[in-house]
Amino acid sequence: METHFSKEQLKDEDNKSSEKIFRKCVHCGFCNATCPTYQLLGDELDGPRGRIYLIKDMIENDKPANEKIVKHIDRCLSCYSCMTTCPSGVNYMHLIDHGRSHIEKTYKRPFNERVIRSFLSIVIPNPTYFRIIGMLTLLVKPFRFIFPKKISEMIDLMPGTFPKKTLHKKKVYSAQKTKRIARVALLTGCVQKVLSPQINEATIRLLNRHGIEVVVPKGIGCCGSLNHHLGKSDLAHQTFKKNISIWYDEYLKNGLDAIISNTSGCGTTLKDYEFIFRSDEDFKKKAKKISELTKDITEYLDENIKLDFIRRKNNDKEYKIAYHSACSMQHGQKIHDVPINLIKKTGNQVFDIPDGHICCGSAGTYNLLQSDIAKKLLKNKISNIEKIKPQFIATGNIGCITQIANGTKIPILHTVEIIDWYTGGLKPKVLRNL
Repeated sequence: METHFSKEQLKDEDNKSSEKIFRKCVHCGFCNATCPTYQLLGDELDGPRGRIYLIKDMIENDKPANEKIVKHIDRCLSCYSCMTTCPSGVNYMHLIDHGRSHIEKTYKRPFNERVIRSFLSIVIPNPTYFRIIGMLTLLVKPFRFIFPKKISEMIDLMPGTFPKKTLHKKKVYSAQKTKRIARVALLTGCVQKVLSPQINEATIRLLNRHGIEVVVPKGIGCCGSLNHHLGKSDLAHQTFKKNISIWYDEYLKNGLDAIISNTSGCGTTLKDYEFIFRSDEDFKKKAKKISELTKDITEYLDENIKLDFIRRKNNDKEYKIAYHSACSMQHGQKIHDVPINLIKKTGNQVFDIPDGHICCGSAGTYNLLQSDIAKKLLKNKISNIEKIKPQFIATGNIGCITQIANGTKIPILHTVEIIDWYTGGLKPKVLRNL
């Protein structure tokens, strides 16, 4: 793609990076073939190629965003399926992030949109706020019909119950073996900590049982990806810098062999810290180290641990499992086969979901902000899952778990819960009746 950035514009690091990415695009359109929104809507501007043109026009011509541009950029899921398909190596992830940041700085959204986006920006990354709002939601659910459509749909998406906090406020969870093999930090997340605390519990049990000491540094909360994808770059960068500083200090003082993410959306962002702070002299060294240390839990298990799989009387049944490959995992981190192969080692049957490269519609806050499209994607995803007729579903991202659970009665759980169970841990509660 031909570009016409001025020398002055290219002094800006974001412009400079985006210009290089624009030039890689050859307009082939392969990206549209796997783009969920293009497949549903059939509009060139609702595919990656069209969005690239919109972003280029804004940034190259230093134009403020308008309603049309915002509509099509907002419809992007950031699933990054286009990046897996692209033969030219166009890093669409960095372009869409730049475009969203530009929109946030140059476009004034309608009042109700600003309120909703600010609300999500504040509440979701804070587990305490999220739990309180969740409890209040339970009270108003019977009266949700009196609220505006978007608010009513958000209330519908909230779960009917909230698990009790189960992890003690410990900083270090010691390895159970006499000799410690390694020491890792665990990102316990924000929404996951409230909705599915058993995922962190299973992760810690599994690692401890195999000689890994787990540290949960005080002060680490949200990874920052939610605000990052909302275009709220200033808020996101504050979170990034706080996390980087805490983890880097822990790495220097006590040593860390890895930073474990069991939420693939978070892991994708952590691995991108190096790029985000590439021109920040104070943080680029630290950010690079944090990105290098970050591993998805399945990635870390596959590379570093010989798992002790156990066949016991209470789990000798062979299950049929559908594996949902979260977009942030397969497209963002390029991890697909590893989780499947780990689950297969439990002795169960594992199947890829048909059209598994297509998003389920969760995508961070997407199912809250773009509910109509998200519902269509969920319907298609459930239809494809049901073709397999699995006894349960496995995936590696809390957003996907929550979204898919809203569309089917088939149990769904995190991959690490299965691996924990088959290496000496508890049978997941969601599977107790199977």
